[in-house]
Amino acid sequence: MTMAYAIGHVSGCHLNPAVSFGLWAGKRFPARDLGPYILAQVAGAIVAAGAIYLIASGQPGFDVVSNGLASNGYGAHSPGGYSLLAGLVAEIVPTFMFVIVIMGATEKRAPKGFAPLAIGLALTLIHLIGIPVTNVSVNPARSTGPALFVGGLAIQQLWLFWVAPIVGAILGGFVYPLFAGRAKEE
Repeated sequence: MTMAYAIGHVSGCHLNPAVSFGLWAGKRFPARDLGPYILAQVAGAIVAAGAIYLIASGQPGFDVVSNGLASNGYGAHSPGGYSLLAGLVAEIVPTFMFVIVIMGATEKRAPKGFAPLAIGLALTLIHLIGIPVTNVSVNPARSTGPALFVGGLAIQQLWLFWVAPIVGAILGGFVYPLFAGRAKEE
């Protein structure tokens, strides 16, 4: 939430490749910017995961594989042992809703200045619901960073945490204008 206030006016606070795809699908983000944004998002997530790894590894007895750095997973790698299907649904549906909230909160017709609050609260709710299922992602970059440090199942299952959020986000980007209409150009 604070990042949106800090850098939203600079970059739109795009920290999530799925959201970038969703905004592209909703005609709010140019296709030509997807590649550079996604590269920057993933690089930032890897640096952040590296910082978390350095901090966590300072604890005696720390083991990155057993700790997992909150890497995402399903089946044996799920915090609650949830299946692949449960993981797909738990990533597609919340990402769909997240993009709906983002598009609604950032639309010209929305009250000014409240978008970061609405978006931050939506993301908080998504995490409260999804952590027991997959350690919740809704952000492919966020999934990639820890997976690179953890390896094993985290890398093997990473595909789901790219595919499902992007599918959910693109669906959200296409659906939002259908029920909300388009803002009139000023």
